[in-house]
Amino acid sequence: MSRRHSAEKRLVLPDAKFGDVVLTKFMNSLMLNGKKSIAEGIVYGALEKAEDKLKKAAVDLFHEALENIKPSIEVRSRRVGGATYQVPVEVRPERRQALAIRWLIKASRDRNENTMEERLAGEIIDAVSSRGAAVKKREDTHKMAEANKAFSHYRW
Repeated sequence: MSRRHSAEKRLVLPDAKFGDVVLTKFMNSLMLNGKKSIAEGIVYGALEKAEDKLKKAAVDLFHEALENIKPSIEVRSRRVGGATYQVPVEVRPERRQALAIRWLIKASRDRNENTMEERLAGEIIDAVSSRGAAVKKREDTHKMAEANKAFSHYRW
């Protein structure tokens, strides 16, 4: 990590269909080997399937799912006098969003449906109703932070 200055934030253009910047970030994270058009097709197809199933606007579903996945607190390792403590800390908004996107994609890829479109749709539907692997990941993170609350005085 550079000590001189932090990296500049790159500007991400909103997606073509819904005009949403977060959706573009999600597509970019889902994309493999630079194949953005395939990632777009997967995301738009999954949102359409979720929309048909839950009878809500696609973008609203996506944002609600992300909101249910975002962690508010996490543990970070802190070395104090030869011992390493798991110290609970608040999560910055950009990191919350990045973690939620990462967890949603990972949980989708680990599912058993046939196509990635179906997997992503299923995981979004589960996340909206506060169940599924991505929401479980957030709950586990919160439990870990709660269990290590005794070390919160080591916060920096």
